[in-house]
Parts: sequence; structure tokens; C-alpha cells
Amino acid sequence: MTTTDPATPEARVPPPARPPVPPPPRWAVRAAHVAAWSTVPSGVWRVALVLGVPVGVMEHEEFLDSFPDNSLLLALGYVLLLGAVAEVASYLTLGLVRPWGEVVPRWIPLLGGRRVDTGLAVLAASLGAFAVTVLWWVLFFGGLLVAESPDPGISAGEVLFVAAYAPLLLWGPLLAAVTWSYHRRTHSVRAVPEPRR
Repeated sequence: MTTTDPATPEARVPPPARPPVPPPPRWAVRAAHVAAWSTVPSGVWRVALVLGVPVGVMEHEEFLDSFPDNSLLLALGYVLLLGAVAEVASYLTLGLVRPWGEVVPRWIPLLGGRRVDTGLAVLAASLGAFAVTVLWWVLFFGGLLVAESPDPGISAGEVLFVAAYAPLLLWGPLLAAVTWSYHRRTHSVRAVPEPRR
């Protein structure tokens, strides 16, 4: 009787194929897009402030006073960097509803083509959702609501400011909802039992 060596090609059994991740629900795709765009109005408002467009709440010179030598270049660099970080962070929400949230795109060096660690992605997105929710709901808008106004009434500049920053209130809760959807979709794939050999 001959036995087959498990190391021979005939005896190797390929690993079971992982079932595909179900597509995201339509509401999650829409929520991810709204979250990704939520940082744009405040970024535009800050750039307008630096460029001297009257935005009502703070004057151009008052903002420049907080930079060495009232440097327009430093102020613009700061605002653009802040906007870029916020945009990239909010854009990552789309990864939770796109294929690049499951497999790293091939054009990324060293990691391209590898599966995304969905547990790590859920953890990072959950922490991000918590952080931006606390930042915008508690620290920023909570402080704005309890601060005493030097003059009665609401000015047009304050309305413009609130309109520019209010979309940030959506970022954290929408990111949390999309993260929950991503977790459910990717967890359902991992919960499928492997076929017996």
C-alpha cells in the first residue's frame, strides 16, 4: 500500500475560498458620502477668512495676529494643512462602503492586494467617530452655545459661521453608522463556517 505524501502537489488541498462581502446598503453609501463632504464648508470658510473675504465672526487681521509677523503665508499654510487633514480623514469614510475598504488597492506599495484587517478598520473608524463627535458636539458647539454673546441677536456673520461648521455635527454620527454597517457586512463573512474537507 502506498501513501501519498501530503507535501506533493496532488495531495494539497487549496484553502477554502472566502465568500464575498455583501454590498453595502444604499443608506450606508449615502451616509458615507455625506460624512466625506461634511468637512468642505468649514474648510472653505477658513480659506475665505485667510484670503480676507469678510466672514463676519472674525476679521482677517485678527486671525493673522495669531501668527508670527502676521504672516499670510503661515496662516494660509496652516488653514490648508488643517483642511487637508480633515478632508483626508472624512474621505476615509468612503472606504467602509467601497472595495478598497476590503482589499488594499494594488497601486499602494508593499500593501497592495492584501486584505484589510476589518477588525482594525472597525476599531480605527469607531475611535474616529467618537473623537470627531466629542470634538464637534461637546467641545466646540457646546462652548459656542454656553458662551455669552457681547451683543444681543445673531449677526449675518454668525449665521454664516454656523452654516459652515454645522455639517461637522453630522460627521461623527454618520461615521459611526457606516462603521456599524461595515462591521455587520464583514463580520457576516467571517461568521460563515468553513467547509469540511
